[in-house]
Amino acid sequence: MRVDLPYGSRPYAVDLGGRDARVLAAPELSQPAPLDELLDGALTAPIAATLPRLAPGARVTVIVSDPSRHEPRAAMVAALRRHLGPGRWTLAVATGTHGPCDLRALGLDGFGGDPIVNHDGESGIVEVGTTARGTPVRVHRCLLEADLVIATGCIRPHYFAGFGAGAKALFPGLGETAAIRINHRLKTAPRARAGIVDGNPCREDLEDAVRQIPTPMFLLDAVAGPDDRVHAAVAGDVFAAFRAGADRARPWFTVRAAPAPLVIASDALPVSASLYQAAKIAAAAAPLVAPGGTLVVVAECADGTGPLETVNEAIFRIGVLPRLPAGARLVLVSSLDAETVSRTLLVHAATVASAIPAAPLGRVLVVPRASQLICEAAS
Repeated sequence: MRVDLPYGSRPYAVDLGGRDARVLAAPELSQPAPLDELLDGALTAPIAATLPRLAPGARVTVIVSDPSRHEPRAAMVAALRRHLGPGRWTLAVATGTHGPCDLRALGLDGFGGDPIVNHDGESGIVEVGTTARGTPVRVHRCLLEADLVIATGCIRPHYFAGFGAGAKALFPGLGETAAIRINHRLKTAPRARAGIVDGNPCREDLEDAVRQIPTPMFLLDAVAGPDDRVHAAVAGDVFAAFRAGADRARPWFTVRAAPAPLVIASDALPVSASLYQAAKIAAAAAPLVAPGGTLVVVAECADGTGPLETVNEAIFRIGVLPRLPAGARLVLVSSLDAETVSRTLLVHAATVASAIPAAPLGRVLVVPRASQLICEAAS
């Protein structure tokens, strides 16, 4: 069997020969309606909320995700302008702990000269309170200095928050770095997993934080399919509308297979750009690895590892390794040299072929778009 894996700037060809191999992929979805039609439909039928009408001079903060996520930002902002009317708009880029981004990569050149907050996790921070789990609620002041905050995003699986988007745009999206790290410690909980919203302590904690922000809020989220196209949209209450979108998306992304001794997992850009992002590949595929097995992560990582201590301790140590079964090996095939990988918590392999002989013989699962899936172990 030959499989062309998404890898980075080009595909990565894997030849599995005559091995007992299975490629895991989500079911194909039908052709979606035009994006503007989906967004307009969501805004004309908001869930558990009324579409705001802006008074002249009203201050509106519209939150968009940073370039590490593939999202139709320009279309969502344009739809909001069509439906809400004029106001004093500010665009806030929800960078979370990623730091300021290249604004040119957002595809929002036509925002109209309105102010843009390129969040850095440290500047302009205001303390609001503390969650029931002890997370300090510290967020950028643009969330409190507005008459209305509009969260946008794209609902797709997230490896410890259940799904991306929803309230996550406000916190951790516009949160203080130290406060975000405290919330992210909850990723070690058994139910802090892709596809789980209610009963997920990490998700519940970040929503507790957002409920303490006193500014009126509204949501417009696209709902992505595993083909990375937008197949639906939801608008309305930040919490109720998000859940409706997550419920819509969950069956699109869920795949099941019996754990295998060798799992080869990859994904496309931007997830494969750095090891920081590629952790999502490992976390998603971990439930498919049999005890003592090997998980081979195939990601180009052309942008390097990312901040090494954060990648090792805050991501892999507490967010990925605990998901793997006893005795499992975690191998990285990338453009990074062996010395660089040796400073991480993964094992270097120059090629997938060189990683395979070290794995036990038996079934092979190949997961080409792992971070886009909710992988569940079947008995």
